[in-house]
Amino acid sequence: MNIMYVSTRNADERVTASQAVLKGLARDGGLFVPEKIPALDLPLESLAGMSYQETAYEVMKRFLTDYTEEELKDCIRKAYDDKFDTKEIAPLRKEGGVYYLELFHGSTIAFKDMALSILPYLMTAAARKNHEEHEIVILTATSGDTGKAALAGFADVPGTRIIVFYPKNGVSPIQEKQMVTQKGKNTCVIGIHGNFDDAQTGVKRLFSDRQLEEELQKEGFCFSSANSINIGRLVPQVVYYVYAYGRLLKNGGIQAGAPMNVVVPTGNFGNILAAFYAKNMGIPIGKLICASNENRVLYDFFQTGTYDRNREFVLTSSPSMDILISSNLERLIYHASGRDAEKNALLMRQLTEMGHYTVSDEMRAAMCDFAGGYATEQQTFAEIQRVYGESGYLLDTHTAVASSVYHRDFSKECADTPAVLVSTASPYKFARSVMTAVDPKYAEMGDFALIDELHAISRVPVPRAIEEIRNAPVLHDTVIEKDEMKTAVKRFLTAGRA
Repeated sequence: MNIMYVSTRNADERVTASQAVLKGLARDGGLFVPEKIPALDLPLESLAGMSYQETAYEVMKRFLTDYTEEELKDCIRKAYDDKFDTKEIAPLRKEGGVYYLELFHGSTIAFKDMALSILPYLMTAAARKNHEEHEIVILTATSGDTGKAALAGFADVPGTRIIVFYPKNGVSPIQEKQMVTQKGKNTCVIGIHGNFDDAQTGVKRLFSDRQLEEELQKEGFCFSSANSINIGRLVPQVVYYVYAYGRLLKNGGIQAGAPMNVVVPTGNFGNILAAFYAKNMGIPIGKLICASNENRVLYDFFQTGTYDRNREFVLTSSPSMDILISSNLERLIYHASGRDAEKNALLMRQLTEMGHYTVSDEMRAAMCDFAGGYATEQQTFAEIQRVYGESGYLLDTHTAVASSVYHRDFSKECADTPAVLVSTASPYKFARSVMTAVDPKYAEMGDFALIDELHAISRVPVPRAIEEIRNAPVLHDTVIEKDEMKTAVKRFLTAGRA
């Protein structure tokens, strides 16, 4: 079955999978979604015997139907190789009666590696398939992890350039150091005075700027995105939920057909939306538990049916979740509206113009699989300390949000169903917050002294990603106002051209 993709805001914009990957964002500002979520039409028992790479192929071939078998397998082989520090790629570790799906074993020690390791290959294959002769410019906003993972994936990839905007003072010191030391002649990292929503809004504005598009096309460039708004980011994320179910089957944690619950620390909503797609493919997933930090816009939405970004923006110890505009929620809203692009477009206009929208009771009923919870900073730190004290297992701040929400709000009612908590980053990436949670005495130590102390108490090897930046020089030091993003893009792309 050939799967086509449509815009969430215009049913008439219809493209192939490779075209959706290449474009990133629809011309009307909508997100590309498959006309139908394909079924994973194979016996669940067979998942237990599959490697991560084999699982990835079975999932992705059903979504990316205009890629050939050779193209997809080549992309998967190049993406999921020894850049990951474990052959499992995404280990499922049981601690304290729950399973932690560790998605941080890639080259930048965060879950974004799972999709951004393969996106450059999907995109360059799509460019060849669609005879795209322009140089592809990857334009991305990051709340911390997407930026480095995208930079690592696209660095020095022929025919591409990548520009990453991040909120200055809105990411962890390790996250910032990873980005500003990035090598690659085609890379550009820019801090903005503002928060992630400002960066994300600015990037979307650049995508919809037709005058800029025409100017850059004359210079030989075309825009695409590495954010989770790109369907080429979302589809690879579906894989690890299918793989997690296979691991549970293999280790006897579940019987085929029995449900598992998933708990996802969520900011931009892409990660948990991928679980929703996996469920609709046929993976038995019960509750989709959306865990928020003190920026609880998603929790409030699932409680009330009103999405309202008109609130104070809180900087927390889980910066990748410090988001008030969760872009991928639009895909769920579109699904809940009965795939009504006109209704969805109206709600998105209300969000842009008034900062809020309210869905109908029927739409809320269509989202009944989702449940929300949130953790305060105090609860997050307490959870890191509790889990470490009981098992010696260290959680990063984002995973701790998910763990806190699950154990406080859901563990009793869900006691008979295996819970898979998505572990989105290595504790090394947020060493200061993690170590301070374990013992406040660590608060006075330097960043890399904390890394060494974390290694000493956890006995987990220091990742290559951390060792590489200890003494790496800063290569990107540009910081701008949020209204200067267009000028900065043009400056980088036309530098050196007469």
